Amino acid sequence: MPKPSEPVQPRRTLRLRHFIVTAIMGVALLVFVTAGVTSSLIYERTMTRQAEETASGIAHQTFASMFQIMSEGWTREELEEFSAGIEESFQGTPLRLDLFRGDKVSEVYGEVEQPERDARVRRAFETGEIESSSANEEVRYTFPLRARQACLQCHGNADTGDVLGVMEVRQDMGEALVDARGQHLWTFLATGAGTLLAAVLLAAWATGPISRSVRRFQNQVRSINSVRDLNRLETRSISTGFVELDQVVRQVDELVHKLHGVAVDKEILEFELKLLDKFIITSDVVRDWREYISVLLNEINTIIDAYTLFTLFKADEDHYELEIFWRSEPPEATRRTFEKLATRRIRANDDFVEGARITVQHNVADPHTDLHELDASEIELATKSLMLETPRIGGVVGIGVQSDLVRDPVRHVVIESILSTLLNLVGSVKAIYKYTQDLEYYATRDPLTNLYNQRVFWELFGYELKRAASHDYPFAVMVVDLDNFKTINDRYGHSFGDRFLQAYADTIRNAVENEHILARYGGDEFALILPETGAEAAHELAVRMTEATDELALTAPDGTRVRATTCIGIAVYPEHGDSTRDVFLVADNMMYKAKREGKNAVCLPDEDEVAKVFREAGETGMMIMQALEEKRIVPVFQPIVDVRSGETAIHELLMRIESSGRLLPANEFIETAESMGVMHQLDYLLIEQAFRHIHETGYDGLLFINLSPRALIIGEFIGKVRTLATDYRIDPTRIVFEITERDTVSNLNVLETFVQALKEQGFLFAVDDFGSGFSSFHYLKRFPIDYVKIDGDFVRNMARDPRDRAFVNSIAALARDLQMRTIAEFVEDAEVLEAVREIGIDYAQGHHLGYPDTGFTPRRPGVEATGTD
Repeated sequence: MPKPSEPVQPRRTLRLRHFIVTAIMGVALLVFVTAGVTSSLIYERTMTRQAEETASGIAHQTFASMFQIMSEGWTREELEEFSAGIEESFQGTPLRLDLFRGDKVSEVYGEVEQPERDARVRRAFETGEIESSSANEEVRYTFPLRARQACLQCHGNADTGDVLGVMEVRQDMGEALVDARGQHLWTFLATGAGTLLAAVLLAAWATGPISRSVRRFQNQVRSINSVRDLNRLETRSISTGFVELDQVVRQVDELVHKLHGVAVDKEILEFELKLLDKFIITSDVVRDWREYISVLLNEINTIIDAYTLFTLFKADEDHYELEIFWRSEPPEATRRTFEKLATRRIRANDDFVEGARITVQHNVADPHTDLHELDASEIELATKSLMLETPRIGGVVGIGVQSDLVRDPVRHVVIESILSTLLNLVGSVKAIYKYTQDLEYYATRDPLTNLYNQRVFWELFGYELKRAASHDYPFAVMVVDLDNFKTINDRYGHSFGDRFLQAYADTIRNAVENEHILARYGGDEFALILPETGAEAAHELAVRMTEATDELALTAPDGTRVRATTCIGIAVYPEHGDSTRDVFLVADNMMYKAKREGKNAVCLPDEDEVAKVFREAGETGMMIMQALEEKRIVPVFQPIVDVRSGETAIHELLMRIESSGRLLPANEFIETAESMGVMHQLDYLLIEQAFRHIHETGYDGLLFINLSPRALIIGEFIGKVRTLATDYRIDPTRIVFEITERDTVSNLNVLETFVQALKEQGFLFAVDDFGSGFSSFHYLKRFPIDYVKIDGDFVRNMARDPRDRAFVNSIAALARDLQMRTIAEFVEDAEVLEAVREIGIDYAQGHHLGYPDTGFTPRRPGVEATGTD
């Protein structure tokens, strides 16, 4: 790299004087060349046009003479004599006249010798059109001789208008054009020489002052080697002799003084550009965020002395995590001092929860170097912090710098900007990391008990069955149910019910082994997978679990001691079934058998009971087929309420089967229907019944329809639904199809095609149980979603659990930014409804707002609403 005092020169340069001379001469030469060529072309074109007019005149005059003579009657000898006379008259001139006789003339006068016909002459005989042109410095005028009425006296074999002959006049323009060009050339050379001489003299007069001024300016620039040297640049004494150029010089002088006020060292700017490359947040950056921050801390130390960088995040309602990143290994006293000052500042913040604990973790970017000891005054003076107000995820990030290194005001402004950007970046990375961890955790866990959820249970269930089949060993499955939980909820309230359910889950978890897989299956029901466990060992464990729950007792709000009992059903692979569905079906039936036998019991099936379970499952299949045949599929509608207005403008369509005078809920037959492959037929019949009801009642709200995953691969589904909508005169924009996120995670490409086809037909689209799967953000990014239904597992406890509330709040905020409407499921009491309203969710659904019914809820306010739009 060249030194600052040796500016890099362009490879090819011109002096100003040479440039002006060259420019003037170039312009003059261009003007004269253009003028000369133009005038020459105009003159040549004029000559050509005159030659064409001359040829035309000769042709017409000759034909007139021929016609006059011919009208008096010709002999062949006279015709040949006339032709020879015409040709002789043009000898010694640039003109030439050729006469071509047609076939009809030859029939009368006989064949005569004549010039050879080219394509142009033949064309004149064929078309009878006059043609005039100039090419290769020759003018040609081709004139067809058409028969007139008088000509028919001699040419009885012709009709009026026939071409009897062609006369062609040619004129050679070559010699004339050469003479004209020579005259133009000499004129141009004489005039151009004088103009170029004048240009040289004018350039020399104009560039003298400019050259002297430029040399003086160059000498001043060479003396500048740093920002401070800018004061030496003085352009006031420079005068070029031209007002405009002198104004430019004065403006340069003003610019120099302004630059001196804002100039920044090159290394700071280079660092800022280098830092921008690191502002791309990738998945690797989020995963290894601590290492990333350590690298940034080392980078910032290339321009300033920054000894620490710290982050503070709210891990829980009453727990904060303070992470401190040191540039080098700090003395123990400095660590303690910084911790004390940082925690004091955090506790003084208005957002800090009183009584919350703060855990501190230290990280060292370069453990091979030591940091000098810092006292409290140095840390207080030099620490910059930034508050991040992102919803429940975020916090405080800060950096400690040696402030005496940034006393220069210009340098200080730039470094402050870099630090603020750096802190925002660090805060964003940590926030994304925390949010991703929460999302991954809640995608696999039940938020109330922290056990695995139902989706993960089935995935692990399938994996364990394949593993057991490969290694030929048994394993057991338990279905565990808490007795009388509904009574506890109704008598003591949901808050106590949640605490009781959490305590019950902890009791079961403490009773099983670490290798056992425990999940909350739903409500008060749990499921357990026992790898490499036979029936006897499974029964022993179940007995220990019932004994443990017998000892569980919680004090209710009214002081009553509430105890728990449990029912457990057991099934073993492969003894009781060779598929996940069959094994779970047996265990589930055994759990219900334990309830029928008086509760607080454990049931393990014998051969007769296994046969009975499968027989009853077969009966369910027969009931489904009969219901399909007899069209006993009954639609019921659950209201969805506008949270702000309280109006019921939406309903969700649910399926029931009428059997023996009662309506069977979907959970009693849907698994069997899906295993039989008839779920899509039930969907068709249900939609048809619902559309008929809409048509008959005049319902004008939205209808949400759940789709089974099988609908995605049934090519005729969309066409049939569109036909039904047309038959019952239903606007597709009033129909919203729901797909449960966790059921379609592995079929994103198929789902994308399916949803696009739905949208093209005018239907709307919603994602149900949003937040329950791994691919939440993929859905929002890839699909044209209109509504987001937030998973009820997060909603039901959000009034009491700040983590659930934070998660729901994040989903709602994201949906608002993407202009999607939100619906909260499982709104079971007024407290949850108020929490939903405070967060700003658009709609709510749950038993607190209305149970499913065979008719539509009237479109009027159904709940007390507060707030305005």
